[in-house]
Amino acid sequence: MTTQSTAPTGTRRPRARGERSPLASFGLHATLLIASVVAVFPPLWLLITSFKPKTEAFDTGLVKDFTFRNYQHVLTETEFPSWLANSLLVVGLTTVIGVFISATTGYAVSRFRFPGMRPLMWLLLITQMFPVAVLIVPLYNLLASLGLLNQPVGLVVTYLTIAVPFCAWMMKGYFDTVPVEIDEAGRVDGLNPFGVFWRLIIPLAKPGLAVTGFYSFITGWAEVAYASAFMTGEENLTLAGGLQTFVNQYTSDWGSLTASAVIVAVPAALIFGFAQRHLVSGLAAGATKG
Repeated sequence: MTTQSTAPTGTRRPRARGERSPLASFGLHATLLIASVVAVFPPLWLLITSFKPKTEAFDTGLVKDFTFRNYQHVLTETEFPSWLANSLLVVGLTTVIGVFISATTGYAVSRFRFPGMRPLMWLLLITQMFPVAVLIVPLYNLLASLGLLNQPVGLVVTYLTIAVPFCAWMMKGYFDTVPVEIDEAGRVDGLNPFGVFWRLIIPLAKPGLAVTGFYSFITGWAEVAYASAFMTGEENLTLAGGLQTFVNQYTSDWGSLTASAVIVAVPAALIFGFAQRHLVSGLAAGATKG
């Protein structure tokens, strides 16, 4: 004997909470697809243009005459190798010094109470409120008085004023999440405060250090205003300032500019992948230990 369903035919099944209708699902996926195309189109077009001859730089079609001439010209007939060396020096020093100062500052204000701590934190926060255009003139005068204009050290000091305040705030918030009992256990084992920081806290702070290092790297790698104002002479420029020489009021070498931009983007992408890998592994390690 079979039982008949008493539900009226033709009625729709009620959707569960959080379940989207087909129309809403289509709209969401269409929006994501459009956003992805908009995000990918500029770098993709930059890459395509870098392989075009200079005469086809403004051609809206794909590559007709594939060539590496733009890359060859940039690497062998311009000051690009010098710009790259200058950038690597400046960015390397900025990243290493910035991470160390940010980590130690963040740990100090997270663990210790000392006179002037709150004004220090407010000072770090207030420095982020000034736009670059306002700071160029006073920083220029300061570097000139110290003899640091047109010197890599001057740029390093300038970039540290950008990266350290933000990274110190970020590291302070990260160290606040690390249990204080770890510090106490280290002191019981005979470690001094720096030993506790270096041997116990730093290994647990890999995610924060990865983000801090990446931010410091990008600050020095992609900054243009300070690099253009404080460095003169093609052999002294960094990549950010050097790329501007390809397209200015006198020349328009779009092939060299796009090829240089592609080369500049490669290290940034590699550093991002490195930081992301350590960020994920550090979080997973922390969850496992917890």
